Amino acid sequence: MPIFNDLNLNEWKESEIWTDSLWIIPERDKTGKHNGFYHGNFVPQIPHQIILRYTKKNDVVFDPFLGSGTTAYEAESLNRNFIGIDIQEKLVDYVGKNIETKDNFLDLITGDSTKTDTFEKVKETLKNHKNKNVQLAILHPPYADIIKFSDLKDDLSNIKSLKEFLEKFAEVLKNTIDILENGR
Repeated sequence: MPIFNDLNLNEWKESEIWTDSLWIIPERDKTGKHNGFYHGNFVPQIPHQIILRYTKKNDVVFDPFLGSGTTAYEAESLNRNFIGIDIQEKLVDYVGKNIETKDNFLDLITGDSTKTDTFEKVKETLKNHKNKNVQLAILHPPYADIIKFSDLKDDLSNIKSLKEFLEKFAEVLKNTIDILENGR
């Protein structure tokens, strides 16, 4: 079986990985770049744990719903490469101003994750960095029509029916699976 992380199983008790079957997060992490300004964003501890468990340093983490950049900031702090997409240019610009690339690449794309042409940009980014695939995809999509994230027509949070939301979300999944490394 391939190794998907940098964990030393001989020292798992001393690592920052959570081993409980239930993660109780009493308070969201508000340190560093996490300020929680954006409604409906990820609790940072969740992508942090997922990235630790399922990637190694320099692997590529992908997020087709960039939002306020929670997953990007965690990938950055854990020395992973990152590619993120968001339909809102203002969010892509905001996250781009907060990212500090050092040894890893962190590329952000303004686009619609339901569209294959947006994923052509992802494939071009991967190619430019001498990669063919991403090793981990973390998806934290909008909550159907529960929270409105923008006024953009193609924003999944503006879809009025659950059926259409699921159809559009299935397109995002199909596009994501296309760039995901086999076996991941």
